[in-house]
Amino acid sequence: MNHKHILISGGAGFVGSNLGILFKQDFQDIRVTALDNLKRRGSELSLNRLANNGVEFTHGDIRNPEDLASVGSFDLLIECSAEPSVHAGYGSSPSYLINTNLTGTTHCLEAARAHEADIVFLSTSRVYPIKPLRDLPLDQDGSRFSLSKKETGVGWGRSGIAENFPLIGPRSLYGATKLASELLISEYLDMYGLRGITNRCGVLTGPWQMGKVDQGFVVLWAARHLYGGALSYMGFGGAGHQVRDILHIADLYRAIKLQLTRIGELSGQAFNLGGGLNTSVSLRELTQICELMSESKVDIQSDSATRPADIPWYISDHSLISDAIGWTPTIPVETILAEIFAWLRDHRQQLEPILK
Repeated sequence: MNHKHILISGGAGFVGSNLGILFKQDFQDIRVTALDNLKRRGSELSLNRLANNGVEFTHGDIRNPEDLASVGSFDLLIECSAEPSVHAGYGSSPSYLINTNLTGTTHCLEAARAHEADIVFLSTSRVYPIKPLRDLPLDQDGSRFSLSKKETGVGWGRSGIAENFPLIGPRSLYGATKLASELLISEYLDMYGLRGITNRCGVLTGPWQMGKVDQGFVVLWAARHLYGGALSYMGFGGAGHQVRDILHIADLYRAIKLQLTRIGELSGQAFNLGGGLNTSVSLRELTQICELMSESKVDIQSDSATRPADIPWYISDHSLISDAIGWTPTIPVETILAEIFAWLRDHRQQLEPILK
């Protein structure tokens, strides 16, 4: 590891805290600083975990450049901070979303420029526009939607959605802020001679994720089966056939660690980073796994109305990053859920008030 001081923005969140801890476990001699505003409920539970693993914590907000300046010099920025909900801004003001995901990213880039730091930006699969994703030819295949076997198009096929999927069309304000940030990063890298990599992440999950309906649905589904609470199949007929690929946080970490060993040659590229077809699950399949692992059932409601930003099928085609660094996801769906259920049971007193 050539870097000496890693700054992780959003460092008390699920992704940021786990990345910080994993880096510190592998590279004890490096300094890792987690900066976070602790806005999301449950992020405060990360503070002891960070401290116990030697990760420094700074209470700060990327909307305030002064908070970033207080960290001092660093040579690697991992930008994990975001308002993560694709539904943010619908029917309400988008101010926090835009100020965090776009203005905040600009402040992070300025800090990286000032210290000539490398950048790893965690973007999202939601940069791909909604209507073209909804227009994909899908079949109902048992308990899930599947892409029609004989059809392919530009940027899509049986392996999933690739990086050259057309970007024309609305994608939600959340997706737009992330795509705009990608463009800003590209300009900063070119104009100031910096090095950076963008990862368009699919659904990330694992223990210590504070799942909600609009972000972190895998943990939410498991928690409601164990602790109780309402669940609904929402949209696309209300039967739970919609599909997403999921990626364990440890598999994300492995990919980033490998990318950093070749950041010079990979700089400027954007990669789809998700579980792929082999690590995908429909809501109905997720329910079946949760029922088995929790030994309980939830009366899941059906709501056929589709929300504006919802999509029926998304699987990351990770061929580009796999070919570049020899990485593939290693943790299957059942193992991911087993870890989540073990965590929910072991920390029930802390977690039930948040996740029920």
